[in-house]
Amino acid sequence: MFFLFIAIFITSCNVLKRVGEDEQLLVQNTLMVDGKKEKFELVNNLINQQPNSKLLGFPLRLHIYNLARNNRDSLFEAWLNENPKRKERLIKRYSKKQVDKLKQSALGFNSWLKKTGEAPVIIDTSRTNKTKRNLEKYYFKNGWFNREVSYSIDSVGKQRAAITYKVNRKTPYILDSISTKIASPIIDSLYQITKSNSLIKTGDQFRDINYTNERERLTSVFRNSGAYHFSQDYITFENDTILPENKVNVELQIANRIIRNEDSVAHVPFKLYKIKEVNIITDENVQNQGTVFSDSIVFKNYNLYSYDKMRYRPKAIADAIFINKDSVFSDLDRTRTYRHLNNLQTFKYPNIEYIENLNDTTLTANITLSPRKKYGLGFDVNVSQSNIQSVGFSFSTSLRIRNIFRGAETLEISGIGAIGASKDGASGNDPFFDINEFGGDIKLIIPRFFSGFNTDKIIPKHMSPTTRVSLGFTSQTNIGLDKQTMNGIFNYRWNPRPTVNHSLDLFNVQYVRNLNPGNYFNVYQNSFNRLENIALGTYDTPTEFISTDDEGNESLIKSKSDEFINLVLQDDAFQNSNSDDYQTVNNIDERKKRLTEDNLILASNFSYILDKRENLFDKSFSIFRAKLEFAGNLLANASRLIGLNKNADDRYEIFGVAYSQYVKTELDYVKHWAVGRNNEFAARAYFGIAIPYGNSNSIPFSRSFFAGGANDNRAWTAYNLGPGSSDSNNEFNEANLKLAFSIEHRYNLFGNLYGAFFVDVGNIWNVLDSEDDPNATFDNINSLKDIAIGSGFGLRYDFSFFVLRGDIGFKTYDPSYKLKNRWFNDYNFGNAVYNIGINYPF
Repeated sequence: MFFLFIAIFITSCNVLKRVGEDEQLLVQNTLMVDGKKEKFELVNNLINQQPNSKLLGFPLRLHIYNLARNNRDSLFEAWLNENPKRKERLIKRYSKKQVDKLKQSALGFNSWLKKTGEAPVIIDTSRTNKTKRNLEKYYFKNGWFNREVSYSIDSVGKQRAAITYKVNRKTPYILDSISTKIASPIIDSLYQITKSNSLIKTGDQFRDINYTNERERLTSVFRNSGAYHFSQDYITFENDTILPENKVNVELQIANRIIRNEDSVAHVPFKLYKIKEVNIITDENVQNQGTVFSDSIVFKNYNLYSYDKMRYRPKAIADAIFINKDSVFSDLDRTRTYRHLNNLQTFKYPNIEYIENLNDTTLTANITLSPRKKYGLGFDVNVSQSNIQSVGFSFSTSLRIRNIFRGAETLEISGIGAIGASKDGASGNDPFFDINEFGGDIKLIIPRFFSGFNTDKIIPKHMSPTTRVSLGFTSQTNIGLDKQTMNGIFNYRWNPRPTVNHSLDLFNVQYVRNLNPGNYFNVYQNSFNRLENIALGTYDTPTEFISTDDEGNESLIKSKSDEFINLVLQDDAFQNSNSDDYQTVNNIDERKKRLTEDNLILASNFSYILDKRENLFDKSFSIFRAKLEFAGNLLANASRLIGLNKNADDRYEIFGVAYSQYVKTELDYVKHWAVGRNNEFAARAYFGIAIPYGNSNSIPFSRSFFAGGANDNRAWTAYNLGPGSSDSNNEFNEANLKLAFSIEHRYNLFGNLYGAFFVDVGNIWNVLDSEDDPNATFDNINSLKDIAIGSGFGLRYDFSFFVLRGDIGFKTYDPSYKLKNRWFNDYNFGNAVYNIGINYPF
């Protein structure tokens, strides 16, 4: 890439290389509306010709394009035949086939330069006039009927020019009177009921989009009220402009239904249709076509048919059907039925067909279901990189059993095995792959709420209520602190609106058993080094704790670390004479106990997600996530009721494990703005806090917060930032309060390659827990001075199904410098953090 840039500067510094003598390169567009520069993206996108794209003011893609050569085929042949012996010598040395491949390689590279680059944008007056027409049409559709649009092309140097578009909008037209002419009485009645919700209102400025939206609104109202044959084509608007008042009188016209026969056309009033019958075929497939049903059931006015023995309980199917007998026809009922049938993940291609009964105004709804295979087997192999491992390989397999209890339930059984190489192994004697994990998970998905009471009035079935029950077990051997984890979750989910998701973990149980706590100081080497410095420096350490090598170098015996800690903490004289070192030993001891103790967490939590993305390609949207979790309250009340005794640390225990008790909340907001020409701004704000109380004075490691990493503050590696202004000298720094803010500008370089500039702000702190280090705690608003700032840039390649991301983060403001200057101390490539990630950070 470096040599490519050198070549660009040397050989194509002239941007006019491909601009003809009588042509002008477009360098700038300016849109002036009523004498002011227009910055609204939608309007500027109407301009048909845009200048060549630039990166930091430099037309990179234009220069790449200029590297390509015209007539590359004939130029290669000319070079080959320039020396009579050259072609013969090359064929003799390599072969004719290899020489042909050399030619194809040269042509391919030339083609790549043209495809990756961007041809110079030459001013084309036909396209300039098209822009003029676009602007005229846009402002006309938005009520400025008398607008005037002009443009001027101004030279700004040799073969360069800028275009200025000028729009004089004049006075807009305002809607005055609104009247109706509706032929069908039943349609007129429906309109009168809903006209207060009309998007066409007296006093509003004329806007064509409001007419389109009103047409869609009325069509939806009518078709959801039984008007089976109604469509948008029957709705028209007649606009009558009044001069010189600049007003518009609007007449809404809705015609009768048109029935076309072979030799005639009839206009008849619309009628409202009801559902006469609902027939459900539960096992449609190609083999069954032409055969008769062998099983049928009538359940709550639904007729269920099966070619074989009925596989499903009728209630399971009926709960997913919103089309009801004797109800009026409704598009919404059909849409909800499709969505819920698909959410069951039990059927392939649900099909809903309405048959009109000619004797009356009724419809027969035929719902055809094609079952998926009962069993599904999946395999997956992944290569990964994470905060603690440089490379990892995992293999997983899963078995899916559909309709396991005949109620459209799905049972998933999965297993995983993984190995990895840690970034910082505990000792040089460890094998390369020093991390391994295996485990299994079983999950049952029930397409309704599984509870002892009826919840339909609180959470109706159109909200897609589901119940998920899961049990899991994992065993991890990593860089020393091996552990086993067992978890169980009983979860409810539902969607009040398409953009809103609710999730309630009624019970979320996790038990973590540490298998190798005696290896703590082999893993957390920094903690041991601080302990050793005290043992050899300030404390009068007995000789049985010290070892001496052949060269006379002393060291603390690692296996006696715990004994040394107990010795120091029982020494009142040392506490009085060396309070700082005494506190350091106490902090090391407390952190060791917290990270090596077994954890029992019984929690309940509620999550709320508001996702305004319209589809996967939406570039302007926002997402808000909120979560509230309580842990330990049920166990605490039970402990008091049955009179459990507390342990030496004044904590209740269940099965020999002190359970955790805390309240935790998280707020996360993400906003994206599309700013045109494949440019996008993205911002994120995050706040999280977890407060221990009752049976806990700290938060379990698995529920605490960390800072840094590829998806957080990218100028620090994961777990290496904070807490507060502390020296971050622990291997895994974590705390119970977190603030994080990020903003990122993403832009297209060429093809599927994108670039980005970003700024990340945030840190973690301890608050309302057992930590008393003033550098690590959040005491008041003044603690915000310890917020860290990182900035940098990155490249991203879009493979369509995922994005490979590389970001370089620089420490811009580092709070660990405490009273020293904190700005730009390590702002260089040597101290930068190089992040590799999959997909975007937010």
